[in-house]
Amino acid sequence: MPNIPADLKYTKTHEWVRVEGDVATSGITDFAQQELSDIVYVEVTTLNATVKCEDPIGTIEAVKAVTDYYAAVSGEVIEANESLKDEAQKCNQDPYGKGWIVKIRLSDPSELDGLLDAAAYTDLVARSEHH
Repeated sequence: MPNIPADLKYTKTHEWVRVEGDVATSGITDFAQQELSDIVYVEVTTLNATVKCEDPIGTIEAVKAVTDYYAAVSGEVIEANESLKDEAQKCNQDPYGKGWIVKIRLSDPSELDGLLDAAAYTDLVARSEHH
């Protein structure tokens, strides 16, 4: 079973969110990195742009697939994890720490209420693993 920290919020598209003040740090979940396998490239295409929740804001390229990366919340993309340009594997090794992808200044904090908590995300993953 993948690691699903209790203090984070989650999306149905397998992004996680950690909120500190009005800034949401986000990345892909442990489940997502396991599904993708070896991540070789991460690109955020929306730095300094205003994004809407569920908009594609970047690309994650793995050995076996390329997938869009979605905004977990609406707001301004204020920072991208530059270290991933040379070390994309951090998304595999430490998805909730050094493998974070973007920081977004929240424009609508109430959206956080629509995200999944750890228990709901655990249920989602369990259903995904049985298909």
